[in-house]
Amino acid sequence: MSRVINFTQSRVDSLPLGSGTWRDEQVKGLLVRCHATTRTYSVQGDVWRKGRRIKTVKVKIDRCDRIGIRDARRRARELMSAIQSGVDPNARPDESGITLKAMFERYLADRTLAASTTENYKLHVDKYLARWRNRALVDISRVEVRDLYDDLRRRSGQTTASGVMRTLRAIINDARRYDETIASNPVDAIRIPMPRPRDVQPIDLRAWWQRVNELPPIRRDYHVTLMFTGLRRRSATNIKRSDVHLDRGIVRVRHMKSQKPFLLPLSDFLISMLEARLRDDEAVGSDWLWHSPNSKSGHLEEPRAEGLPSAHEYRHLWRTNAIAAGVPYAESALLLDHRLPGASGGYVHAEHLAQQLRQFQQKVTDYLIAEARIEMQPRLAITHQSEDQLALPLSF
Repeated sequence: MSRVINFTQSRVDSLPLGSGTWRDEQVKGLLVRCHATTRTYSVQGDVWRKGRRIKTVKVKIDRCDRIGIRDARRRARELMSAIQSGVDPNARPDESGITLKAMFERYLADRTLAASTTENYKLHVDKYLARWRNRALVDISRVEVRDLYDDLRRRSGQTTASGVMRTLRAIINDARRYDETIASNPVDAIRIPMPRPRDVQPIDLRAWWQRVNELPPIRRDYHVTLMFTGLRRRSATNIKRSDVHLDRGIVRVRHMKSQKPFLLPLSDFLISMLEARLRDDEAVGSDWLWHSPNSKSGHLEEPRAEGLPSAHEYRHLWRTNAIAAGVPYAESALLLDHRLPGASGGYVHAEHLAQQLRQFQQKVTDYLIAEARIEMQPRLAITHQSEDQLALPLSF
């Protein structure tokens, strides 16, 4: 039978060897076990889950001659907190259920995700959830999730903390399909705020047109393409020359968020501009539509320019301009490669859909040309009609 005393350093050091187990009055569960030749600190407590006592566990802390009573009490409190939360510190992963690491690997294997999405998930798990990688998901408590969330908000900011919690929530939700002992998701204990929508202000299209014509030709045409199509940055920069089919009036966009190729219908204006771009760059010998000799990839990577919208802002602006041009909601969504509710869209052939959508792409183009005062001149020269009739050719 164990005896209870108030541990002090001198009392612990003087406990007789071989005298058995002694308990601390101050910290519940803290023990000193006196063996034949050594004294060791340990913790003993009951693991409870779902209102039921699972087992009693003992965890060795360290030898009494290696750590002091203050450190022993601190570590005992940490261990007892985990034990009282239903965690068995001695359990191997296969004893407690599927681990975060194993479930994350399964989660990735079951899905086709964009490379950037996969890298983002891996960052969350390998950096911010590294201490839990070998933990059984069933053993992760709501208290631990709340503490981690508060710590991440303090150290890394709200955006990172929210992203990590969404990743953890998705993994645990998926794990519940495999491990029936996971009764609920501990991430439900916190409220993850929804990301604030970006506020994209309307722009003066005439001023935009004048500014964009001050850029080098390739960057100029790239920015014009974003304004007239709403493509995402990576979707646009990864277009190859062989993806442009002017005879059919489409561009095959391979790098899409949906992970499926997208046939982008072209308006007359875009066909003329891309025809000139392909012709002017033919001697370069690059496979890329927006080639760049200064990037490792061989194409534009971050083609931002001062005083001009970002790719994300261009996408918002295109949707706004599509509404102003009178394009119906469904057609504007399809031109942005958004999915519509229902299954019927999956029965439409991609090229047939692109041909049907061209008329709506043309409506957006006509609206932009009118608002920016762009005029198609003979021999496909494009000018900006300002008050002084300043010509800004697009090298067609």
